[in-house]
Amino acid sequence: MGVVYLAREVALERLVAIKLLPPDLAAQPALRDRFLREARTAAQLSQPNIVPIHTVDEVKGFVFFVMAYIDGETLGERVRTRGPFTPGECGRILREIAWALAYAHANGVIHRDLKPDNIIIERATGRAVLTDFGIARLLTTTGLTAGGDLIGTPEYMSPEQATGEELDGRSDLYSLGIVGFFALSGRLPFEGGSIPTLLLRQATEAAPSVAHFAPSTPRALTQAVGRCLQKDPDDRFPDAKGFADALSVALEARREIPAPVRAFVKKSLAIEGGGCLYLVGALYVGPTILTMLLGPLISRGLLAAGLFTYIGYLAVVLGGIPFLIHVNRVRRLVRAGYGIEDVLAGAKADTDQRKEELAVTVGRDVTPLERVMPKLGWAAFVASVTAAVLLVKGVIPGALGRPLSLGIMLGIVLWVVGIVVGRRRRDVLGERRIRYWGSKFGRWLFKIAAAGLPARLAGAGATHRRTELAIAFAAEDLYAGLPKEIRASLPELPGIVAHLEKQARAVRARLEQLEQALIDAGGETSHGAAPDHRAALTTELVAARDVARERLSETVAALEIIRLDLLRLRAGASGIDRITADLAAAGDIGAAVDRLLAAGEEIEKELGR
Repeated sequence: MGVVYLAREVALERLVAIKLLPPDLAAQPALRDRFLREARTAAQLSQPNIVPIHTVDEVKGFVFFVMAYIDGETLGERVRTRGPFTPGECGRILREIAWALAYAHANGVIHRDLKPDNIIIERATGRAVLTDFGIARLLTTTGLTAGGDLIGTPEYMSPEQATGEELDGRSDLYSLGIVGFFALSGRLPFEGGSIPTLLLRQATEAAPSVAHFAPSTPRALTQAVGRCLQKDPDDRFPDAKGFADALSVALEARREIPAPVRAFVKKSLAIEGGGCLYLVGALYVGPTILTMLLGPLISRGLLAAGLFTYIGYLAVVLGGIPFLIHVNRVRRLVRAGYGIEDVLAGAKADTDQRKEELAVTVGRDVTPLERVMPKLGWAAFVASVTAAVLLVKGVIPGALGRPLSLGIMLGIVLWVVGIVVGRRRRDVLGERRIRYWGSKFGRWLFKIAAAGLPARLAGAGATHRRTELAIAFAAEDLYAGLPKEIRASLPELPGIVAHLEKQARAVRARLEQLEQALIDAGGETSHGAAPDHRAALTTELVAARDVARERLSETVAALEIIRLDLLRLRAGASGIDRITADLAAAGDIGAAVDRLLAAGEEIEKELGR
């Protein structure tokens, strides 16, 4: 529809972008009108995430409009050149475009051609900006032109746009869902084949979950994108603001990592405080003292015994002691209620944050130097090693030895510089942490460290302490601080607290299963199900979910009452009778929860049959 030029507006001394309709197209009334409609439509929209239009004009048959110049790259270019976005960065970009759509829809405009190449990522700030309203139309229109032509980009068309049906703002949400799928995974949900085949898949085939291609995507973000990709517009978000709100929840769902986990992650692979002094002592001071002690053995010809003792020393000092310190640190973390999944979540969050910081500090575009230096460095390394081998074997004359040695040293320096330049955009330590703790060895360390601890501590792994776990810890601490005679009169309290906390965890897990089942009931797993069957299933799931929520609330409340009773008892403001009565009531709640969980197990067994 046009050619875009970078220009300078002399009067205001600013760079602008001029979009020009070529003269041969300007001579066609339909294309001319569509071009002018784009300019007039976009000129009415004033929002930070929409490219603003400054001027619409015609000079000697040239039809053009002037818009703000955004120094950056399109989302499509970014993914094609450097791969998918991190979940946090993708969620932020999708939210900003959802804000732009919410504003456009509120002003009666739908975009109809939303795709990665129409989203510009500003280089300096990372701001996402929506452009190209070339086929935008008023709300409640169709996906066809006045002449009956289908317009848009097939890979990003909503089912209703692909079949020429009536459109509203939810059509743009479907397209934005595909953009999110592409930004997270680097691929499209529907690819290949002819345009008619592609349009048929858009209209009839359920989109796969982005989690299949981007497993690290948080569940909340996966669900938000998946809801946009529902075939029925009624199953999507009601409007772009709803999608933006869901993305805000997804971004906030990257919960703040607790301080103990943050500290553990940062120190887990680093040499801390006196680590360097320990290393120096182990490698130099220790062997010196050991040599003095082993002198008599060696002088007597017991060389083998001396070497065996020395090797044993190195194994204990360089391997055994650091390993025990490492295990002890892991055990302290497990004792605090955190597990391997917490550490992995903390390592991933720390790495994602570091990547975002690197994008700001080193820029978002790979420079020519960064492309060339790693390759040049490895070439210099190969040449240096080859020259060194030839020099040692005498193939190269000795007269060339000195200058060649300098060349070899320079090659090694270039190799090191190439590695440094090639890694300046990577958080190498963070990536190493994730691989380390995600390996079998990392998980084995946690099993060793958790030996002898209560199972609920060793298996926490919830990225943060659940409410029931935090209350249970507090209640146990209060109970432990009571006088011995009072503890003796309440022997059943620790068991009841532990049982309630265990039940709360089980109900919470059941609740999460029901929430996912509700999503599936309206999503891809129910594709083809009869509407009345889906409605009945949804009603049953909602009822089961509400009961589970009520039981979870009651269980947590029972734990909190016990904690408050212990506080009053410790302060002398209450007696044992009150806490005994509350413990009895907690037992009744526990029985109701047991019935709920037993019913859930029976249902799952029936479904299994």
